[in-house]
Amino acid sequence: MRKIAVLFLGLVMSLNVVAQESSEKAKNLLDEVSTKMGAYKNMYLGFSSVLTNEEVGIKDDPIRGNITLQGEKYSLNYLGNNFLFDGKKLYVINNEEKEIAITNGDLDEEDGFIYPSKLLTFYKEGYNFSMGKLKTIKGRKVQFVNLTPIDSNSEIVKVQLGIDSKTKHIYKLVQVGSNGSSTTFTINQFKSNQAISEKLFTFDKEKYLKNNYIID
Repeated sequence: MRKIAVLFLGLVMSLNVVAQESSEKAKNLLDEVSTKMGAYKNMYLGFSSVLTNEEVGIKDDPIRGNITLQGEKYSLNYLGNNFLFDGKKLYVINNEEKEIAITNGDLDEEDGFIYPSKLLTFYKEGYNFSMGKLKTIKGRKVQFVNLTPIDSNSEIVKVQLGIDSKTKHIYKLVQVGSNGSSTTFTINQFKSNQAISEKLFTFDKEKYLKNNYIID
């Protein structure tokens, strides 16, 4: 019995060491990706997102969007809206309804949703890490990292972040919710250090008033 207990203890310790090494390797890879992509003067990401829930038979068509980031500033076009953050205020421009909502600070993450503007930073707080599978997707090697929320009450059950092994750029993000739904972001187009105007991140109030937008 004592030998069995010793063997069991040794197995548990061995598994803990392997898990810790996997966690450290995953964290180092995420930091490398964040550092590399964060060093660009600016980035343009064209992406698609798909919502699925196999339990209730939902599989939506891909929704396409794009985002231009420069430091903390960004211009995000998604779901028919333009999200403009100038570093201090967020402008949510609904072009269909011609309404604009203005708030201090960035997008609220309390709903647990990972917004495209947070791809480089969301993992830094609130997650445990482990290395996932290495897959070949459309001819490219993609290393997945598994992220599990520390908060057991989180609306997110699991996140899988796919990283292009060659470029060290984020390629795919899969977010699984507690309701069984899964949202997949795939970056289809990437450009860095483009010649862009600072006006891209500036809210032109007069332009929208002239076009009869309602500003809250």
